Amino acid sequence: MAGVLYIDTSFTKITVKPVHPTFGAEIQVPDWNNLDDDAVREISNACNKYGFCIFRNTGLDDKGHVEFSWRLGELDNIKRFITGERKLRYQYFELFDAGNIADDGSLLDPESTRAHTNRGNQLWHTDSSYNFRRASFSLLRAVELPPKGTGGHTEFADTRTAFVELPDELKKELVKNNYVGCHTLAHSRKLGSPEYFKDLDPSKFPMARHHIAQIHEGSGRVNLYVGAHLHHIEGLSDDESTKLRDTLNKHVAQPKYTYTFEWEQPGDMIMWDNRATLHRAMGGSFAGKYRRDLRRTTVHDDSAGAWGLNSTAGVTALGYQLSNKTLGTPEMTPAISTANPVAVAAAS
Repeated sequence: MAGVLYIDTSFTKITVKPVHPTFGAEIQVPDWNNLDDDAVREISNACNKYGFCIFRNTGLDDKGHVEFSWRLGELDNIKRFITGERKLRYQYFELFDAGNIADDGSLLDPESTRAHTNRGNQLWHTDSSYNFRRASFSLLRAVELPPKGTGGHTEFADTRTAFVELPDELKKELVKNNYVGCHTLAHSRKLGSPEYFKDLDPSKFPMARHHIAQIHEGSGRVNLYVGAHLHHIEGLSDDESTKLRDTLNKHVAQPKYTYTFEWEQPGDMIMWDNRATLHRAMGGSFAGKYRRDLRRTTVHDDSAGAWGLNSTAGVTALGYQLSNKTLGTPEMTPAISTANPVAVAAAS
């Protein structure tokens, strides 16, 4: 039944304080240096339940961040991004650079290719929906923050409640047709900086195929898997696809479904479930003036829907070649069943 939690949501190792009527919680962890398996399980369960979790002043360094993340599952890494002029700025390949700092430690040139690429992160999205194997959790930690009052917050949207509150006819349409969305990183990059990427044609790149309405395994609720990486919806004309895609993205982004997280200090960390939320980076007057060093780990999904309708063989993720503004192009073929469990859940 939709809305029924299949996980144990009793918490004895951590303290949980909801921050929004429908999703999100601030979590207090007594000792990050001595987390037993039960505590890690509770943190995972909390994120499944609430969609995103806030951890203040964790005291974690890069090593602790990566080690904790590995306890949640297999991690993605940035090796495919370290090409051409890119260099690794820190020790761990599992850490994605989500800040505005160049490889040499200076403030990133706002007109650089990487800066234009990062503009897509200010659009509502879910991490790795463009990959053959999608992401479950992302964990973003502050290392250095701009002055307070200059922006740089992170915003979340509740895609599970957004599904529940869709107009009835639209909800019935999604359930009946079990639409498949096609995602590519090129689409969000071009949306984020259309003039800079004017010669980039997202339709020329491989698409990761995932159902639009899908069961969130950790809660049993139905989730809208949309966002800026979603290029088109299979089986519809271009006009129909664009209209439905934009309608769903606009619906999810309504203020009643969103929460703005404000970073307070280095060591703050947020963890979110990419299968239950959208998120975006927020701009501000800090841009081009102050350093904002954020580092993220990304956990590979291991749920039944992890691979969507994509091949489970070969390359699982696309890289981005900053030197020539193109994406990698590994072969990708449909290989996963198109069965529709959402129809059963939505009717329950």
